[in-house]
Amino acid sequence: MARAMFEYTKTVLKKVSFNSDLFCKELNKALRRLLPHEINELTIWLRSFIVNKPELSVCLNLIK
Repeated sequence: MARAMFEYTKTVLKKVSFNSDLFCKELNKALRRLLPHEINELTIWLRSFIVNKPELSVCLNLIK
């Protein structure tokens, strides 16, 4: 079940990536729901995902 939540989170983040406010809001929700090792995986995925979307980089501050 936990892995399904991780995949669902990535799907949602992809869909809301057009709006940085929504992206940050969904990322915040994900950080409350995911397990610690999944947050580490999500961080890696986020860094590669936002390479071409610099407006989303402000949301990385939520992870720290």
